[in-house]
Amino acid sequence: MKSLFTLNKYFWKYRFRLGLGVVFIIISNLFSIYPIQVIRIAFDTVLNSVKWYDLLDGFQIQGDVYQQITHMLILFSMLVIGLSVAKGIFLFMTRMTIIVMSRLIEYDMKNEIFNHYQNLSLSFYKKNNTGDLMNRISEDVSRTRMYFGPAVMYTINLVVLFTLVITTMLQVNVKLTLYVLTPLPLLSISIYYASHIINKKSERVQRQLSQLSTFVQEAFSGIRVIKAYTQQSSKNAIFENELEIYRDKTLSLVKVNAVFMPLMILMIGLSTILTIFIGGKLAIAGEISMGNIAEFVIYVNMLTWPVASVGWVTSLVQRAAASQERINEFLLMKPEIENLGEAKDGIRGDIEFRNVSFTYPNSNIEALKDVSFKVNAGDSLAILGRTGAGKSTIASLLVRLYDIDKGQILIDGRDIKEIDLNLLRQSFGTVPQEVFLFSDTITNNIAFGKITRSAELSEVQEAARMAEIHEDISNFPNDYETTVGERGITLSGGQKQRISIARAIMSKPQLYIFDDCLSAVDTETENKIINNLQRVMDKTTSIIITHRVSSAIHCDHIIVLGEGEITESGNHSQLVANNGFYADSYEQQLLSKEEV
Repeated sequence: MKSLFTLNKYFWKYRFRLGLGVVFIIISNLFSIYPIQVIRIAFDTVLNSVKWYDLLDGFQIQGDVYQQITHMLILFSMLVIGLSVAKGIFLFMTRMTIIVMSRLIEYDMKNEIFNHYQNLSLSFYKKNNTGDLMNRISEDVSRTRMYFGPAVMYTINLVVLFTLVITTMLQVNVKLTLYVLTPLPLLSISIYYASHIINKKSERVQRQLSQLSTFVQEAFSGIRVIKAYTQQSSKNAIFENELEIYRDKTLSLVKVNAVFMPLMILMIGLSTILTIFIGGKLAIAGEISMGNIAEFVIYVNMLTWPVASVGWVTSLVQRAAASQERINEFLLMKPEIENLGEAKDGIRGDIEFRNVSFTYPNSNIEALKDVSFKVNAGDSLAILGRTGAGKSTIASLLVRLYDIDKGQILIDGRDIKEIDLNLLRQSFGTVPQEVFLFSDTITNNIAFGKITRSAELSEVQEAARMAEIHEDISNFPNDYETTVGERGITLSGGQKQRISIARAIMSKPQLYIFDDCLSAVDTETENKIINNLQRVMDKTTSIIITHRVSSAIHCDHIIVLGEGEITESGNHSQLVANNGFYADSYEQQLLSKEEV
């Protein structure tokens, strides 16, 4: 139950609904008791009236007695129906308060978890798979909702109903009450143990369901690779195997669930037999009436489900506790990147790295070693180097996807950790190496970079023209309202890159980071984009990470990284004269152009 204590804040938040729900449960149960007492009175009254009817056989008054019995039956029937309708109304109100409360809490929980997920650091997503994260925000939250809704409602109902019924039964006859209630604790204990087994089996089913979700999500995301290597058969075989495990675990759970109903029927039957047998003997002895026996039979059936629900509710609570423990595992996790800065003035664009070193926490790969450089506001910096040299790491550190191990990163002379995290990231227009497009319209994908998300079509089109993607979009069936597939699967690599560039341009930031964002476009298109970007970057600080020298030539300053260290630094003319890595790359590019 410790894991469920963290949910008490929701009970307090919705205390008014919960309080009303308790009141409605009490009233609905009162209207459950009254009809039974009316039935007992009706049973005894009619039984006595029938005796009088038989005694008056042959007398004229016998017809009046028959008419009186008919009127009494109609009156009692109407009274029972009226009380039952009143019970139904208050039962409806109970569900409209407590069950609706549980749905509102489910809504709050999913929002809280989703917002928390977004605040967690990038390393969190590298450690945990997407299927498991989705399962916790969907299946686990749904199971926790059952604790707030049915578990709470049936527990309160049990306490109220048990108190009312037992008190009424004891007032009638203590001996009969004790006999009648004997099987009910056995029923509850049996169901508790069955629920314990069900809980364990449910956990196994839940874990296997997470495994299936993860496998399917990964398969659909990587469908291009699967088709390219014709691995459909092997993936089908793996999925079938995982599905067989899920089937076996589910069937094992179903077999235990099948015990529930026969067990309940057995215990209900036992209580009913005891009621009739012991009640009959007491009625013969004149201690109770025949109406009391009918009353007790109804009471037994009324108590059976609430008592049986003890085991079911216990199972719900156990499942909710297990699910909430899984949720808390992430919900109580604090982001590694803390936002301790203040949102004061805007950012101009001065960048300085002072002896920065960084090692990736998951792989222990030392990406940067004592790196130092400076970029003045409005200037452009190109970063070149071989794969794995640490180029993209600089981009990640600038927007604080990671925090450095040693040294200092300064923006406008202030330590990057002293700047409000949201302000920092909003100030950068980033085009990452791995382009991600949402399953939405092209317009919304480009406008995603705008903070307000409300953009005129003319603005979107202008950004697209700057990124040299406008003509391609115009040829699409629905123009800018064309919906791209998941992760932009319906577009080519070059088209996705150019839409990503348009998104960055649309945000109109103080600083740009272009991380190898032209690798999938041809040289001619690259030159056009670079010429367009030069106008955009004229008054903004820009960092261009690239493998191509052609993208770096026009930059104010160029650095070359090798195994996490700066091996060359200067402008284009200086680096060509150095005859190092940059000069070799430049010569290779010139030779490639000549061959073409």
